[in-house]
Amino acid sequence: MFTRSAIFRGRLQEGMEEEFFEAVRTLLLPAWRQMLHAQEVRVYRPREAEGPGADVFLVQEIDYPSRDHIAEALASDRRLAATEALASVRHMYEGGHYHIIYERIL
Repeated sequence: MFTRSAIFRGRLQEGMEEEFFEAVRTLLLPAWRQMLHAQEVRVYRPREAEGPGADVFLVQEIDYPSRDHIAEALASDRRLAATEALASVRHMYEGGHYHIIYERIL
């Protein structure tokens, strides 16, 4: 089992917090769930962080059966829907995101 995670760092625009998280629920989550080979999607809203992680405002995780399945998902036309959904909320925050791929060991 492999998990591809997106870590969103920066800050939400003032007054846009609730609108942003509503868009996560209604736009981003459905787009992420339709990713090719996605088995489970989780989204977290950090409430407390230490040190350099204090500017993380969203964490997303998508489980895939293998690294090959992740590669297929990223090359799939379905990724375009996820990219477009993310672009639609980009004005609501300053910052960016990066990805980490994890392999479940237990």
